[in-house]
Amino acid sequence: MTSSHPGQPDPDARFRKSRYDRRRERIRNQIQQSRHGRHLVPTWAMALLLALFLAGWVYLIITK
Repeated sequence: MTSSHPGQPDPDARFRKSRYDRRRERIRNQIQQSRHGRHLVPTWAMALLLALFLAGWVYLIITK
Protein backbone atom coordinates (compact mmCIF):
# COMPACT_ATOMS: atom_id res chain seq x y z
CA MET A 1 0.00 0.00 0.00
CA THR A 2 1.37 3.40 -0.94
CA SER A 3 0.87 6.71 0.75
CA SER A 4 -1.75 9.02 -0.71
CA HIS A 5 0.63 11.97 -0.33
CA PRO A 6 4.07 11.76 -1.97
CA GLY A 7 6.92 12.19 0.47
CA GLN A 8 4.75 11.37 3.50
CA PRO A 9 5.37 8.19 5.51
CA ASP A 10 2.80 5.43 5.28
CA PRO A 11 0.51 5.76 8.35
CA ASP A 12 0.22 1.97 8.63
CA ALA A 13 3.99 1.42 8.54
CA ARG A 14 4.28 2.03 12.27
CA PHE A 15 1.82 -0.75 13.03
CA ARG A 16 3.49 -3.19 10.65
CA LYS A 17 6.82 -3.03 12.49
CA SER A 18 7.51 -5.90 14.79
CA ARG A 19 7.81 -5.45 18.53
CA TYR A 20 11.56 -6.11 18.25
CA ASP A 21 11.99 -3.34 15.65
CA ARG A 22 10.00 -0.82 17.70
CA ARG A 23 12.02 -1.65 20.81
CA ARG A 24 15.31 -1.36 18.91
CA GLU A 25 14.26 2.01 17.48
CA ARG A 26 13.22 3.28 20.93
CA ILE A 27 16.57 2.22 22.45
CA ARG A 28 18.45 3.84 19.57
CA ASN A 29 16.55 7.11 20.15
CA GLN A 30 17.30 7.01 23.89
CA ILE A 31 21.00 6.50 23.21
CA GLN A 32 21.02 9.45 20.79
CA GLN A 33 19.30 11.66 23.38
CA SER A 34 21.79 10.57 26.04
CA ARG A 35 24.74 11.39 23.81
CA HIS A 36 23.49 14.87 23.01
CA GLY A 37 21.58 15.70 26.17
CA ARG A 38 22.58 17.40 29.37
CA HIS A 39 24.41 15.26 31.87
CA LEU A 40 22.87 15.92 35.26
CA VAL A 41 24.19 14.83 38.62
CA PRO A 42 22.15 11.90 39.97
CA THR A 43 19.79 12.62 42.86
CA TRP A 44 21.55 10.20 45.20
CA ALA A 45 24.86 12.02 44.65
CA MET A 46 23.30 15.39 45.41
CA ALA A 47 21.66 13.99 48.57
CA LEU A 48 25.01 12.53 49.69
CA LEU A 49 26.77 15.84 49.08
CA LEU A 50 24.10 17.70 51.07
CA ALA A 51 24.31 15.21 53.94
CA LEU A 52 28.11 15.54 54.09
CA PHE A 53 27.86 19.32 54.05
CA LEU A 54 25.29 19.36 56.86
CA ALA A 55 27.28 16.83 58.92
CA GLY A 56 30.40 18.98 58.57
CA TRP A 57 28.48 22.10 59.54
CA VAL A 58 26.99 20.41 62.62
CA TYR A 59 30.45 19.09 63.55
CA LEU A 60 31.91 22.61 63.39
CA ILE A 61 29.11 24.01 65.56
CA ILE A 62 29.43 21.27 68.20
CA THR A 63 33.25 21.37 68.45
CA LYS A 64 33.54 25.15 68.92
